[in-house]
Amino acid sequence: MSQKFIGPEKLLDLAVTGAQDRKAMDIVALDLRGVSLVADYFVICHGNSDVQVQAIATEIRKSAMEAGTNIRGIEGMNSARWVLMDLGDVIVHVFHRDEREFYNLEKLWSDAKVMELV
Repeated sequence: MSQKFIGPEKLLDLAVTGAQDRKAMDIVALDLRGVSLVADYFVICHGNSDVQVQAIATEIRKSAMEAGTNIRGIEGMNSARWVLMDLGDVIVHVFHRDEREFYNLEKLWSDAKVMELV
C-alpha cells in the first residue's frame, strides 16, 4: 500500500477510534501544538490486561496502515505494559492500567490542552 499524507486531525481521529473499538479505558487526547515539537497530539489510554493492551495497539496499527500512513515505530508490544506508537504527528501511549498511574503522562504534559472526544 502506498503511503499518503494524512493530516494530524485525521490521525488523531483514527487513533482514538481504534482505541475505542478495543474498549480502551480513559482515553485522553492532548493538544501539544505550541507546547512541544515532539508531535501535534498525544493519545493516552489504558487496558486492563496485557492482552487488551496488545489488542488496542494492534487495532490502531491496523487502522493506520489501512489509511496508508507511515508508522514510524512501535515499542513495547511484547511486554504490553506501555506500548508507544509513533504515527508522526500523533504519538499514542497505550498503558497497562498499573503503569499508567505510575507514569502519569497527563500530569507531565499538563501544559497541553485536553481535547474533547466525541
